[in-house]
Amino acid sequence: MRIADFFHTYPGMYIMQSFYHALIATIITGAAIEAWKIDSPIVRQRFRLSVILLSIFSFPLYQLINPERGTLFFRLEALFDSSRWLEMELWGIVPLSLFFIAIFVVTSIIFVLQEMVPILRHFVEPTVDPQIAVIRPSEESSVGKALLEISATLPDVFIIAVEELVLFSNTRGKPAIYLSAGLANQLTPEQIQAAVAHEIAHIARSKFSVLLAGFMLRTLMFFNPVVLVEFRRAIRNEEKICDDIAVSITGKPSALAETLKKFHSLEHKEAPVEGDAPNQSPRKVGLEEYSSNLQLETRIDRLEEGKSSVQDGEWFPLFFSLGIIAVINYYVV
Repeated sequence: MRIADFFHTYPGMYIMQSFYHALIATIITGAAIEAWKIDSPIVRQRFRLSVILLSIFSFPLYQLINPERGTLFFRLEALFDSSRWLEMELWGIVPLSLFFIAIFVVTSIIFVLQEMVPILRHFVEPTVDPQIAVIRPSEESSVGKALLEISATLPDVFIIAVEELVLFSNTRGKPAIYLSAGLANQLTPEQIQAAVAHEIAHIARSKFSVLLAGFMLRTLMFFNPVVLVEFRRAIRNEEKICDDIAVSITGKPSALAETLKKFHSLEHKEAPVEGDAPNQSPRKVGLEEYSSNLQLETRIDRLEEGKSSVQDGEWFPLFFSLGIIAVINYYVV
């Protein structure tokens, strides 16, 4: 059995067409976002998650409408026939179908290592190392005074006795917010309010389970690199949504921007040691850390430019785009 023959089976056609359908959906939704000048992160997130939905359900839905989509007759009339590409050979030796299989395998490995393993570890390991002291801030402390001025419903807030910069929320069971003593010592009262407000937004958003449902659907597309990219874009939009909610709580976007700068690793240089030159260059940053810095920079710029907004936006651009995608993808086999 040739490798290309697998893609002529129903599982193979599903994998291949879900990839192309997701790719086309990504191109069209990206163009729609630019054409309508959509800045709302909530609306942008809907576009990203719609790509995942389309890639999952388009093939079985189209087959239900027309079971003859896989026949040679339909493929001759289609806009794009993937089987023609799969029959090609690179340099006359390597089947192009093998290239696609390699992409799907690598994407699956990335999914397991970067998404599934951290999630499983999150549920297995304790939220905070039990050997590290965790205390509630007193009302007389800087953190306690800052918390008193937050208007939103406040979950439990704890201080972790470490000097590293740590800030996160726990949504399992009873929600709680944790920040390290080292971070609390570096933040002003307004910045503490902004940081806590951002985590309050994460806790509030977790109740809607939007990203949880998106992740469950994304899991079905574990092999699809386009879905991998789109889901990560949806996560980045989630951070912006929580930024906007935090600003609506505190009314101080600049305070949140300054807080985010604390986590920007490019701002920190290696501590100079004796004998080093005065103008020491910044430490080298890995690709993943560099990507995280770029995301932080985008969020910081957005807050400093006053672009934060909790407005939902209209649904027409999304439905119009989905209609175009549905028609085009029907003729992509």
